[in-house]
Amino acid sequence: MEERLQKYMASCGVASRRKCEEFILEGRVKVNGIIVNELGKKVLVDKDIIEFDGVKIDKEDKKVYYILNKPTGVITSASDERGRKTVIDIVKSKERIFPIGRLDYNTSGLLLLTNDGEIFNKIMHPRVELFKTYIADVKGYITDKDIEQLKNGIDIGGYITAKAKVFIQKRDDNRSTIRISISEGKNRQIRRMCSKINHDVINLKRISIGDIKLGELKIGEYRKLNDKELNFLFRL
Repeated sequence: MEERLQKYMASCGVASRRKCEEFILEGRVKVNGIIVNELGKKVLVDKDIIEFDGVKIDKEDKKVYYILNKPTGVITSASDERGRKTVIDIVKSKERIFPIGRLDYNTSGLLLLTNDGEIFNKIMHPRVELFKTYIADVKGYITDKDIEQLKNGIDIGGYITAKAKVFIQKRDDNRSTIRISISEGKNRQIRRMCSKINHDVINLKRISIGDIKLGELKIGEYRKLNDKELNFLFRL
């Protein structure tokens, strides 16, 4: 059976399909001993020998799905060229797993990890309007007008954000706390949105992705997804 190289790599748990495309373009992938550095290559999954960074890869028969309460100060990546701690250093799995989406270095909370490239694509595909909910502590007293701006969309530099769900949890002259749900995932989106209305983020924590909730999971702890959570993902 023929399959696109990046799709095959993702199904082997190397990384997301998009990240695998980057690896190919970087010349880190070989097929039958020959470096492939252009996209579009198809492989015979039962015959060709595929190597990533000199190591032969095979499809993972066992798919695994984890939820992690990511601490701040940890990189959302499978590896880091600067030697910083990554989420893969925390989640101990026999299978080669990768994170779905990103939480930046200074953001904590819910992160999903898997070796299932198809689930990654389902969650990250633009057609899936999947709301991710965050708790944000911001500087200053956030007004009702500020909240309306966040709800209706803000220009964060050549891009106007989609409508968001925003609720005030508490506010005073020096600091406010809001609950915000967005269906997009632009780089540092919530931080940029809040900065645009002059309320820089102090702390940011993701508490849910769709029906999957962080719950009582403590910082740095992780577990496998339960059947209810898996059913939610498979229905996407």
